[in-house]
Amino acid sequence: MTLSKLTTASFDVDAQKSFTPLCPDELPVAGGEQIGSELNFMARFASLRVGSKDAHASNPAWLVTGHENMLQPTGLKHADLTWVSHCVPGTEGFTLLDELPTPYDYDYFVWKGVEPDLHPYGACYHDLDNKLSTGVIEFLKAKDIERVIVGGLALDFCVKTTALQLASAGFAVLLYLPACRGISEQGGIDALAAMQQAGIQVISDQPALIAATQE
Repeated sequence: MTLSKLTTASFDVDAQKSFTPLCPDELPVAGGEQIGSELNFMARFASLRVGSKDAHASNPAWLVTGHENMLQPTGLKHADLTWVSHCVPGTEGFTLLDELPTPYDYDYFVWKGVEPDLHPYGACYHDLDNKLSTGVIEFLKAKDIERVIVGGLALDFCVKTTALQLASAGFAVLLYLPACRGISEQGGIDALAAMQQAGIQVISDQPALIAATQE
């Protein structure tokens, strides 16, 4: 184990079936079901593996019926946009992709969005003001982690926000693109631009990740 691996963690952000075509009535991200093996690949370069899940109520304050009614302002302080039902505990969409460990096999795991008036995107804070910590930043710092490799669903919302939160907390962040999928093409492009502007390194393929983790 190299020194760089000892100080590196991988972060699987919301890699749930709800965000794949396996659950077409929820938030199916094209290709979302294909990232499990790439998340496992990036975990090979880390000494710790952390993850997160959305865990939403069945009738939250931001709920709408029909995808055509999504992404509208809610007026809520910590749930800014409307969404259809997704990631409800006890449903198939709540579960992680089959290739991944169970939540209990991760070194640290976050369940977020449990309160019906909360819909956070990042996995580091429960609220949109980045005030109420989920504890993952503190955990990583206590373990002397310096670098975090990030992947998951969806690129233009929860992955982007989690990566930016980690960068703001002082970690060197690598976004592993093969382990991500976006809700929209433009959303993904904008997300990558925002992350690169924040100093996050975008890794495009497996050889590039190997090279980056050997630096």
